[in-house]
Amino acid sequence: MHQTSGLRESAAAFPLPTVVDDAAERRHANRAVGWSAAGLAVTGLLELAVALVSGSVGLLGDALHNLSDVSTSLVVFLGFRISRRAATERYPYGYDRAEDLAGVGIAVVIWASAVLAGIESVHKLLEHGTTSHVGWGIAGAAIGIAGNQVVARYKLRVGRRINSATLIADAKHSWLDALSSAGALLGLIGVLAGAPWADPVAGLVVTLFICHVGWEVTSDVTHRLMDGVDPDIVTSAEDAVMRIDGVRHAHARARWTGRTLRLEIEAWLDATTTVAASDALGRNAADRIAHDLPEVRSLTWIARAV
Repeated sequence: MHQTSGLRESAAAFPLPTVVDDAAERRHANRAVGWSAAGLAVTGLLELAVALVSGSVGLLGDALHNLSDVSTSLVVFLGFRISRRAATERYPYGYDRAEDLAGVGIAVVIWASAVLAGIESVHKLLEHGTTSHVGWGIAGAAIGIAGNQVVARYKLRVGRRINSATLIADAKHSWLDALSSAGALLGLIGVLAGAPWADPVAGLVVTLFICHVGWEVTSDVTHRLMDGVDPDIVTSAEDAVMRIDGVRHAHARARWTGRTLRLEIEAWLDATTTVAASDALGRNAADRIAHDLPEVRSLTWIARAV
């Protein structure tokens, strides 16, 4: 029962009108991860076979990168699988963070592939290794470009649809892999033109691309794990609440846990406001937040007396 005396402090969680089919989103995500892993496995194995025959370290680095993407796809799948578990007393916010932790696994695999590709490239450059079957190598690099472009576009489309930062990061990863395949291709063309050093140099360029991707993914994952959000989200939430009659001041905090954006609003109201009236203002805030920030899935309303 609500009290009718003046408000001191109250807190409540309000359901948002936005209805999200979480099960459908997970099916879309798992399908995207599965098909992408299959595509990258075929692409990487073809490149690896050609790289072993030709001795191209540029193509080898790209093949290792594509095959490492298969393992990161498995990590992403496990993250989505674990995150669907229900909240418990020990984990009252649920297991949504498992999706963010999957990003840590992605970053580790990327950096490991960068180290391996860099070592092979430096070794060939110093030992003046040779490259054979250049035509096959060029064909393998072209396969890498095409395969990564298709996979990247697919994962990016699904990631944006379900608002999954992990899947979007994985899509950007695949898109940059296409650029690394282009680097391997240029190195092989250089060998064909009579510059044998072009392939190990291309391998080093590919390594730098892998490092760039590793830095991007690591930064994104760290940003999420440190509860970083777009400042516009906080500003928009505060503006939406401040337009409500009866709210004197508002302060918002937000954080992502997996694909769930959780929002907390502290609202300062007149001391004469009752708890019932505060709850009504909270429901009004939930409606406005759902309209202005449809990505928000959890709202906590904390009312304080001025």
